[in-house]
Amino acid sequence: MRIYLFLLLLAAAVTFLVTPGVRLLARRAGAMTAVRDRDVHDAVTPRLGGLAMLTGVLCAMLVASNIPFLEGLFRDSRQPWAILAAGSLVCLLGAADDRWDLDWVTKLAGQVLAAVLLAWQGVSLVTLPINGVTVLSGRTALILTVLVVVVSMNAVNFVDGLDGLAAGVMAIGGSAFFVYAYTLTRSASATDYSSLAALLTAVMIGACLGFLPHNLTRARIFMGDSGSMLLGLLLAASTIAVTGQVDPGRLTGADFFGQFLPILLPIGVMVIPFLDFALAVVRRIGSGRSPFQADKAHLHHRLLSLGHTKFAAVLIMYTWTVVISVGLLLPLVLPMRTVYIFWMIGLMFAVLLTFDPLRWRTGRHRKDLDVPSA
Repeated sequence: MRIYLFLLLLAAAVTFLVTPGVRLLARRAGAMTAVRDRDVHDAVTPRLGGLAMLTGVLCAMLVASNIPFLEGLFRDSRQPWAILAAGSLVCLLGAADDRWDLDWVTKLAGQVLAAVLLAWQGVSLVTLPINGVTVLSGRTALILTVLVVVVSMNAVNFVDGLDGLAAGVMAIGGSAFFVYAYTLTRSASATDYSSLAALLTAVMIGACLGFLPHNLTRARIFMGDSGSMLLGLLLAASTIAVTGQVDPGRLTGADFFGQFLPILLPIGVMVIPFLDFALAVVRRIGSGRSPFQADKAHLHHRLLSLGHTKFAAVLIMYTWTVVISVGLLLPLVLPMRTVYIFWMIGLMFAVLLTFDPLRWRTGRHRKDLDVPSA
């Protein structure tokens, strides 16, 4: 555990220290976010924050490859290097989009290429923990792997609309996934606690935490597509590294949770990005538009329309992520009766926080999105 925490802190420190230089680079390169009708910020802001996050991830992973405890992960498999290569590819693709606003076809092609690279190097969903263990055919495994990676990248990109939102949600959800991956590793071996999923999640959390001080209200830099796609790919790779390599029989808790937790937890960790992504696709296709055409109806826009400030909207989405992620983890350590109580209380609290009846009674509800920038 101490090694993982050290690498987390290393990724955070490098990201934090490199971000001011990346902000200067973004200004000089013209990678700036203009103030558009659908945006909630009111000042031109540098992008390319993903480059700082990538630097933190690369430094932490290179150090990990030279630590005796973890070097076997890099020596015995090409998977870590493939993940770093794919992460670098999508980060650079996102950086190009941050600067030149690429069309959606080009971005999608780059995302698919990165996902295929992962699958080609063995980072692939070979089995699923359904009805015991279901072995997938080669074609099904490739299609499902590409789908998971591409959807994850776009889901994080869709939710990145408020200061500190995407980085905070991914840090919270990633923390839950790290606990899960580390617990599985300890249960599988009494001597070897090295885990690619735990390592990837730890450095991803570190990159998010290092970037957050620069990105919270009022943001001095945005992660841009370079950051959102990188985070989505890292969490997808972590999920793939765990799913299909877990014996459901090892898991404790109720049979349902023990059977499906390897699938449910990644979805729970990404519930806010996935929900926003799904609603956006349905909404846009239903109105005859491209699913990649931006609009002003994301979840954070809806929270603002309820009268919440931008900071409050971010905290509400943090709360939902905590409740769902922790709620899915609890069956591993607590009896189901306690888990049900947590879900009941947690969901009630999140719902009340979201709709805030007192806000309506005091007349603070606002019916438009013309709110001042925090």
